[in-house]
Amino acid sequence: MTFELVVIGGGNMGAALVGGLLDGGVVERDQVAVVEPAETRRELLTGLFPDVAIVADVPPCRAAVLAVKPQTIGAVAATAAQAGATRLLSVAAGVTTSVIAAAAGEGVAVVRAMPNTPALVGEGVSAIAPADGAGDDDLDWAEQILGSVGLVVRVAEDRLDAVTGLTGSGPAYVFLIAEALVDAGVLAGLPRTDVEPMVAQLLVGAAALLQRDGDAAGLRAKVTSPGGTTAAGLRVLEERATRAALIDAVQAAADRSRALGSSSN
Repeated sequence: MTFELVVIGGGNMGAALVGGLLDGGVVERDQVAVVEPAETRRELLTGLFPDVAIVADVPPCRAAVLAVKPQTIGAVAATAAQAGATRLLSVAAGVTTSVIAAAAGEGVAVVRAMPNTPALVGEGVSAIAPADGAGDDDLDWAEQILGSVGLVVRVAEDRLDAVTGLTGSGPAYVFLIAEALVDAGVLAGLPRTDVEPMVAQLLVGAAALLQRDGDAAGLRAKVTSPGGTTAAGLRVLEERATRAALIDAVQAAADRSRALGSSSN
């Protein structure tokens, strides 16, 4: 049997993509296979995705998602191409499309992606970039896959390091802010068991407003009354250069992504 799509790598990201594809009706259960070499992980995936082929080796296929570690991407790309894949979508960090395309050989369209961890709950942000020779139809295909777990944007490949610094690493910045807010609530006298769900909902609600209105500065201004409590808090954040620290954090992560990519290609 030849599968329409195989997801090579049954880790968290690979499993999230399979779940999104099935829930969104992008692929039929009998047309997708998950390739996972670890037996214990295969057993878990079998329970998560009944009626989906969970296998140890790459079967005949028309297209493949490469959700494996960067150091194995070349060999995996070559194996997928040998199995018949004419399209490859890589979510391996730092490995350029030229490296993947060279490993896959002629006649294989390659798209590289940078997703982030909220894809695990269907709320991810992914950026995609094509290799030379990949066309709009190949990008449409990749966008359909990643769109099953969140927002997808198309960028030039040389912008993927900036995406990594912003949305790839961004969840960690948000979690750090959440940690600090929880600690602040406890210090102010609130029980931690109450504060943790309050902070989580605070972030959910603020994100929903930002998604609806798309104007962070305007929303901040609406919350900030002259001489009020929010103004007092924001003054401290500005004095501590919180804005500059976040900008520097994104730039540092982007620079590190660029350096790691150079060393692995």
